[in-house]
Amino acid sequence: MRLSTRSRYGTRMMQDLAQHYDKGPVRIGEIAKRQDISVKYLEQLIIPLKQGNLIRSVRGPKGGHMLARPPEEISVGQIVKALEGGIELAGCIENPGECTRSSSCLTRGIWEDASKSMYDKLNSITLSKMLEMEKGV
Repeated sequence: MRLSTRSRYGTRMMQDLAQHYDKGPVRIGEIAKRQDISVKYLEQLIIPLKQGNLIRSVRGPKGGHMLARPPEEISVGQIVKALEGGIELAGCIENPGECTRSSSCLTRGIWEDASKSMYDKLNSITLSKMLEMEKGV
């Protein structure tokens, strides 16, 4: 299993916004340069992150994007969930009707437990904790 570039790049963008949290809106072009990610790709990530109430946009000459909440209130799990539409390892976990065997499947419980463990771990890491890890705190 791999996280998509959406989650990896989206998390990097969110980390960048957290680093500049107290400085007001940040232009997407600045993030793109610092993170070495194309502006067009970052623009695609803005919509689901806004829908997930993780970032907000400000229009105008001093506009840009900023975190919708403080960095300590946004987890990596929330970012991944917004960008991936969930983090279940198998579709039948969130939607048991997707598979006719889900009620008797011996492996479904394994995928459910593994998904929960991954989600719990990603939710335990906030953007502020990421910044502390980066500084070696």
